[in-house]
Amino acid sequence: MKQDATLTHNEKRDTRPVLAKENLKEGLQKLGLRAGMNLMVHSSLSRFGYVEGGADTVIDALEEILTPEGTLLMPSFNHEAPYGEGKIFDVRETPTVNGIIPDTFWRRPDVLRSVNPTHPFAAWGKNALRYTADHQKTDAMGVDSPLYRLMEDGGWCLLLGIGYTRNTFHHVVETCEGAPCLRGRGEVYPVRLADGSEAAAHTWSWRDGACPIDDGAAYAPFMAAIDRRGKIGGAEVTLYKLEEGYRIIAKYLREGLGELPPCSRCERRPRVCRWTVGREEEARLREK
Repeated sequence: MKQDATLTHNEKRDTRPVLAKENLKEGLQKLGLRAGMNLMVHSSLSRFGYVEGGADTVIDALEEILTPEGTLLMPSFNHEAPYGEGKIFDVRETPTVNGIIPDTFWRRPDVLRSVNPTHPFAAWGKNALRYTADHQKTDAMGVDSPLYRLMEDGGWCLLLGIGYTRNTFHHVVETCEGAPCLRGRGEVYPVRLADGSEAAAHTWSWRDGACPIDDGAAYAPFMAAIDRRGKIGGAEVTLYKLEEGYRIIAKYLREGLGELPPCSRCERRPRVCRWTVGREEEARLREK
């Protein structure tokens, strides 16, 4: 008889370990997480394998380790998705495109969400208000942005199941280093605030092409000198201190990397789109 090559249900199932909250906490604490930390998290739930309780379990594990004396920050970005659908960003309703963990996180009643048309952040814990306040009045990723304030407070970044290509912090470095491919307040969009009213809010102008150093994370091999790496379930996990990461990323933006040019010699420039404002308007926004 010809053997049936079709896999059975049991053979098809995910063979990675089943993770409970305590497994996650043990792995995260072994990596270096502790009470009182101020922490930015990028994540992929699927990379862990099966997690009992899903995204909520991951969030609970993080919050229990950090305690209310620490702060948990996650991306809550939409990358202009609502505007492409004829809608606007609503701080109360617009989902994030960053995955199920951050999309679950920002919806929790004890989590605050910043107002930025395309790149809002969500935060829980001691410094949540400080990190999310007035984001519509500051650069999306520059000085006084949520991630910059986190760095000022000795903050850390945790990559759960993803690599440095998803490391939003390198955009903070670009902005603060004056990369000519970005305009900190170059675009203005309508947004809907928590009280239901509408307002105009600015955000950055994205570059007209990929950054050869940051978007492809060409700097990533050099982060091994300062980061901590491990594995939880099926997920590779990485932890690094923001100020240490800043020094490494800034070095290669200033000097270039191999055949990749430094920012000063790169030809990429901010895009122009329907939301772009002139330099005079951008200057006026900075005076507010």
